[in-house]
Amino acid sequence: MGRVERLQRPDGNTVAFSRIEGRGPAVVFLGGFRSDMTGTKAVSLEAWARRTNRAFLRFDYLGHGQSSGRFEDGTIGRWLDDSLAAIDVLTAGNLVLVGSSMGGWLSLLVARARPERLAGLVLIAAAPDFTERMLLKGLSPEDRIALERDGRLERPSQYSPEPSVFTWRLIEEGRHHLLLDEPLNVPCPVRLLHGQSDPDVPWEYSLQIAKHLKAPEVIVTLIKGGDHRLSAPADIARLISTVEELAG
Repeated sequence: MGRVERLQRPDGNTVAFSRIEGRGPAVVFLGGFRSDMTGTKAVSLEAWARRTNRAFLRFDYLGHGQSSGRFEDGTIGRWLDDSLAAIDVLTAGNLVLVGSSMGGWLSLLVARARPERLAGLVLIAAAPDFTERMLLKGLSPEDRIALERDGRLERPSQYSPEPSVFTWRLIEEGRHHLLLDEPLNVPCPVRLLHGQSDPDVPWEYSLQIAKHLKAPEVIVTLIKGGDHRLSAPADIARLISTVEELAG
């Protein structure tokens, strides 16, 4: 794996990142909620980029992985700011963004903020607007009252021994970044990959995203039996092939 470096943020926190210099367009991986840049997809893409002399960047948001800060202080807007700072400072030229789960939401927000730089977009079990459409709607009335009253809610995680923590601030701030209430213009080809056995984000969600996108080309690939992470060897091979196609 590449050497981990740190990008200083104005508030004193640092964004941990690993970067490979190479030919463009650069590939940038944006991970999911509570995930980090050492996951199978990110590391596999970095290995592919190294083999093919492709510029590549992976990084951790505030409170994730090796970046500093408290996870509970994070919001969609803050993690978007981290993403834009990393992309603006650490990459040049055109980009292929690869966003997994929440990283799919952030990738779409980056595409809206930096449309002139986009060469392609690959979304894996993308979860734009999940704070409103999944998290909040999935709460019982009692849990919603507790979340508003206490400002935080803990729930068991199937991916970690530590519970997932959701804050009311995450919900409220996320409302400033909702995308699926109106058409979304994306100036590049888009590929959506989604496992049909995803327990976290229903595969039908990718069809909804595709319906809202106004892009030169949108292709949805549904993987029968695929889970949320899509990190099995066949899934990784499919992901790399998809990224290679868009990177040209």
